[in-house]
Amino acid sequence: MLQELSHMDRITQLQDEIQQLLTIMSSSIAYLTSRANFVQVSPDIPITKSRNPEKYDPPDVFEANKKELVTDLIVKAKQVEYLIQSLPEPDPEEKQVERLETLEEEMTQANAEYIQAVNRAKSLHAQICDVLRNMLDEPDIVKDEAG
Repeated sequence: MLQELSHMDRITQLQDEIQQLLTIMSSSIAYLTSRANFVQVSPDIPITKSRNPEKYDPPDVFEANKKELVTDLIVKAKQVEYLIQSLPEPDPEEKQVERLETLEEEMTQANAEYIQAVNRAKSLHAQICDVLRNMLDEPDIVKDEAG
């Protein structure tokens, strides 16, 4: 069971790392699309839009930021890859089937115990209701005992 929890911790950590990787990717795309200047890439296609100089980064700053974004992406991707490699190999199919059958038997037994407990609670509730009803229907007994 403890080993299973350790595997679940790794899976949770992997989920967190993937979420961070997606956040880095999203932020990178947002930065690249919002802080880049329009550049003509072909003499046949003219630039049809322009941005104010305060809306885009100078080329040297933009290149430095791009390199930093790429480095962040690579580091996070390597962390995700490491976590994936550290996950255990899946059990053979026969073992998984056996485990599922055992769990199903345990669940059936637990369900039967639950039904017994509910029926016992209903029975006790009915007995208490009967006792209370009898007590309320016979006020003379209460007066005789008090007096």
